[in-house]
Amino acid sequence: MPRPRSLTPSRIADAALAVLDAEGHGALSMRAVAARLGMGTMSLYRYVEDRSALEELVVERILEPVDLTAPDGAWRHRLLELSERVRRAVAAHPAAIPLAIAHRQSSPTLLRWTETVLDVLTAAGLTGHARAAALRALLAHLIGALELAHGAPLQGEGTRRLSALPPADFPLLTATARDAAAISPEEEFRLGLELLLNGLAAAHLGETPETGEK
Repeated sequence: MPRPRSLTPSRIADAALAVLDAEGHGALSMRAVAARLGMGTMSLYRYVEDRSALEELVVERILEPVDLTAPDGAWRHRLLELSERVRRAVAAHPAAIPLAIAHRQSSPTLLRWTETVLDVLTAAGLTGHARAAALRALLAHLIGALELAHGAPLQGEGTRRLSALPPADFPLLTATARDAAAISPEEEFRLGLELLLNGLAAAHLGETPETGEK
């Protein structure tokens, strides 16, 4: 008779997320998660097939709070809000950012989120190649913002070094670095995405950024 499956996917995901939050991305392993659950590594394999399956459980746990319904309002506002929901959920666990990126095409939550985003783009008038490119641009901004906010934040040492360069040689770079140091990750993400959406509207929909009208 098979042994009762007393260990739930939620408990495993919580244990893996605890390892990530406490020790970082490099510390995640079947052995570390098993130890946190108080069991042997081989015992954990009865519940999780491998490291990849473990990562997928973590990604879904992180994305549980994400509201997948499209908000009301103009299409640009809807895309801003949908993107911010994912950014906020993933950014709450910085060590898990590489996992969310790696499993973005297999995560059930992210697949449903993508379908909602595509619905908004379609309703705005984008189809075919333009819609595909718009989706990729949105994902590129979301992924890039998460990676930069975690690995190279505007408030970090890199920005400080740039602001300390000789102003006579790099007048614009030093001034921009000083401005950037005062931008929060949330504002950086929003401003960048607004620029992207405004460009998308002008290039493919004939809308003006100021009014949203054609």
